[in-house]
Amino acid sequence: MASPAGDKPNIRQVAQLAGVSHMTVSRVLNDHPNIREATRRRVEEAIEQLGYRPSMTARALATQRSRRIGVLVESAATFGPTSTLYAVESAARASGYVVSSVLLRAGEEITPQEAVDHLVAQGVDALCVVAPRSSSIAALRRIAVGVPVLVVKPDKDPTFLTVTVDQQAGTALAVDHLVSLGHRDILHLAGPLDWLDARTRERSFHARAKSWGLRERPIVVGDWTADFAYDFARGIRELPEYTAIFAANDDMAVGLVHGLHDRGFSVPDDVSVVGFDDIPLARHVIPPLTTVRQNFHALGVSVVDVLRAAIEEQEIPPVTKIPPEIVARASSAAPRKATS
Repeated sequence: MASPAGDKPNIRQVAQLAGVSHMTVSRVLNDHPNIREATRRRVEEAIEQLGYRPSMTARALATQRSRRIGVLVESAATFGPTSTLYAVESAARASGYVVSSVLLRAGEEITPQEAVDHLVAQGVDALCVVAPRSSSIAALRRIAVGVPVLVVKPDKDPTFLTVTVDQQAGTALAVDHLVSLGHRDILHLAGPLDWLDARTRERSFHARAKSWGLRERPIVVGDWTADFAYDFARGIRELPEYTAIFAANDDMAVGLVHGLHDRGFSVPDDVSVVGFDDIPLARHVIPPLTTVRQNFHALGVSVVDVLRAAIEEQEIPPVTKIPPEIVARASSAAPRKATS
């Protein structure tokens, strides 16, 4: 049964073709669990045959949900938070949801309360918080949001749903890679320690280094930027005792490579460098950067799966930390030989 030329097929035409009521079609569209599989297949075949596309407005009225996820992003200028936002948007779109986002940038006066109020005013069904700091989590706990809240953070939380790429495993991969090359003295250039990912990477670095019996040395706390790392490397007066540096993100790793080069040191002959994230430029710098790749696509899918379950009052899927992988390139090699 075809629709008249120029007319969009409607839910009643789908119901007529499938031999069911329009309410049954609505239940199939909204993933109602109490639908027989044979009925579900007939409805899906009718939808496909007619080319029916459900109205988001109609679905919202039927379910009293907006099918909208709010995303609050801190430090959106950096690769990880931006990539996470894009991944959540893509996964939400594939699931029939849309995303409204608010970006908290350094120097702007918008508070977490104002950001949440803005998203809630748009009628979001759930809230996702990306790249949180300890201070923002504390502020979020004081806000009555009224919808499910998921925080992309390294550890489970008694208040919020959580999803993450496994930061501990990623750090272990970086340290293990350098150890496998023969390094026994590694410096860690950390991100700002109010950021939960930076703190987790810093703690995981110390734990992994200790498990290998590596030399203990103070970390250097950076600010995520290549400029900070460049200035740090330029300030090294002589060839350091450490033979490798693990930077908490690729931006800082790239700054290190540049600064070491300008200071007259060779990467990796004098100092190996490993980053974290696998930004698109990592494979194009000279030398190409060894790094830990985060699977942002899988992260976005997991965020949306968990939030959909919470919104639709279904069982929350068991959340496993998404595994990262080491990408070995030319910026890491065996340590320089000791000179007499």
